[in-house]
Amino acid sequence: SVFTTKIPGVNDDPSTMRTVWGANCGLSTIGAVRVAVEPKPGLPADPDNPRAFIDIFTDIRGLFVINNESGWYEGWMIHDLRVANVVQPDKKGGPRFGTITPKDAALLARMGTGNNVPGNFFTVDGNAPHVPSPSDVFPTRVANVVPIQLSMGAYNALQQADAHNYWEFNYTTNWIHPLYELPFAGGFPDKAATDPADTYQDGEIGALASIVPGDGPGANQVPKNAVALGDNPDRPRDPDLFDSDVDAQREFRERFVPSGIAREALLNVFERPDSFEPAQHNLTQRLLDAYKAAIAIADANHDGVISAAEGDIDTCNANCFPATPSDECPVSDSSCLFLLPRSYNRFAVTREINDGLLAPRFAPSTRGWVLSGTIHTGFTAIPASEGEDADDR
Repeated sequence: SVFTTKIPGVNDDPSTMRTVWGANCGLSTIGAVRVAVEPKPGLPADPDNPRAFIDIFTDIRGLFVINNESGWYEGWMIHDLRVANVVQPDKKGGPRFGTITPKDAALLARMGTGNNVPGNFFTVDGNAPHVPSPSDVFPTRVANVVPIQLSMGAYNALQQADAHNYWEFNYTTNWIHPLYELPFAGGFPDKAATDPADTYQDGEIGALASIVPGDGPGANQVPKNAVALGDNPDRPRDPDLFDSDVDAQREFRERFVPSGIAREALLNVFERPDSFEPAQHNLTQRLLDAYKAAIAIADANHDGVISAAEGDIDTCNANCFPATPSDECPVSDSSCLFLLPRSYNRFAVTREINDGLLAPRFAPSTRGWVLSGTIHTGFTAIPASEGEDADDR
């Protein structure tokens, strides 16, 4: 990566500035992320409960401050897609939420060396999982896993010094960038998942925008959609405006989608070769179609967006499988829409520029990464805080 390494002919001259690593006379850049379940009354203490509220603290030593074009560093929790459980189709013959059919499973098992069996990390070539490595060579020798990347917010660093960031993980933040951004982000192949990424070479970087929410790219080019769902100066879009007893006062123009919906879309793309559009083999078209189909699972008013009210964990959703009934929802609430906190297994930090996309820079590749690591949880619980403030958010 040009952000972390001297590359001959690119940034190896002694006079060439370092802009990410190399602060404080070249000291190593290191970081840690601390994860703690909030012990608030009424909240689950189980980190595998999607209703848990989890504090996440990022501390990094040795990054340069980003000064120009409103750039920033951004943290990402990464869930690598696993091969889903095999369940018989529903009454309409389609796959149940979060699962694959026996015919899908049979086709997946024949890929590559046979890695793609339920419970394993899914790989696009069917071979053993290869996560990002310093020995990778973009775009020909890269990871073969399929990441779902959850933004942990933007931050900056002090001059040649430290970066510190706080972010809260809960069902109001466990939402993923619109996956239809991937073909325009810079690390996605057009036609087949095993092809090298060619977005830049094809002149497709930023070709379509997601600034206006919808179930596909380019909604800003449709005046009706831009007026209905665009950033209204009289009512500015506010993705943090999640809760209200009055649904009409909650945010309804979300660009993100619940993480379980993102997983459902990627199951359509990669793990349902028989039960989802078996005749469609173009990767980009499969992604666009898969995303629309996944959005529809929670998009009650069919506007192409999952609003805060539609994506609330307490909202009833009969499409969830397995069902999780509640007092208010005799069939099921929306717990299935969210990946479990500890299903995220990796972490990364990217160096971002204001390109208008919510996906990681050059996603799903690692070309924008400056730090990465593996998530470790399950430590012995210790009392970490006492008392309670006046604001339970």
